[in-house]
Amino acid sequence: MTKNDTGLISPWDPALALVLLTRLPLPALPDHVFARQARAAWAWPIVGLLVGGLAWAIGAALLAAGLPPMATAGLMLALLVTTTGAMHEDGLADTADGLWGGFTRERRLEIMKDSRIGSYGVLALIVVQGLRWSALAGLAAAGGLGALLAAALWSRAVMAVLMTALPHARADGLGRSVGRPPVPTAALACALALTGAALTGTPVLLPALLALAGTAALGALAHARIGGQTGDILGAAQQLAETIFLLTALAML
Repeated sequence: MTKNDTGLISPWDPALALVLLTRLPLPALPDHVFARQARAAWAWPIVGLLVGGLAWAIGAALLAAGLPPMATAGLMLALLVTTTGAMHEDGLADTADGLWGGFTRERRLEIMKDSRIGSYGVLALIVVQGLRWSALAGLAAAGGLGALLAAALWSRAVMAVLMTALPHARADGLGRSVGRPPVPTAALACALALTGAALTGTPVLLPALLALAGTAALGALAHARIGGQTGDILGAAQQLAETIFLLTALAML
């Protein structure tokens, strides 16, 4: 383990964030780098910049080619899902099934670990993806696709905040082995995301505050029902924050 492995920032962190949060083809990282999985959370907004930037570029090109905003938005959404391996959408479905599908903490956690999807999960996916698609279509029609970049940045930062704020709900598992980001790591993620979002020319303050409030509400619910956060809760937080940000930005145009 190197000295940088315990510092606030390591040059490996952006690559590690991409490995953790995307399904992009990437070279293998040295084993010691994975000890920084929690501390690398400051770089999660960089992942948002990359996947959001790819979707924005494709969207801008399709609009320039004359494709209608609704179809453009659908293809942008498909690209977002593909580059992340639908891991956040999977977390949203598991969270909906678990938090509403069980009567005890243990049963809720068991449901969330089950790979099968239930009615709550299906409905959550339909509603949230429908809202994302509609918001992207509206932004595309109004020339406001920069909001996608801002939302992609901020929604990854709030994941780091939630991971820092809440204890692990499980006594074992991947989340506990990863650890919790220290407060400076989450603060750096927020500063990076807000700076990048502001550079898109999109109104940031209100969308970011409402997205953070939605994440906080989800966190409070998760803490009450399962005692903390899991990877599924973090994925659901990303989806919720991005959707709220996009809808708010669209309403402000």
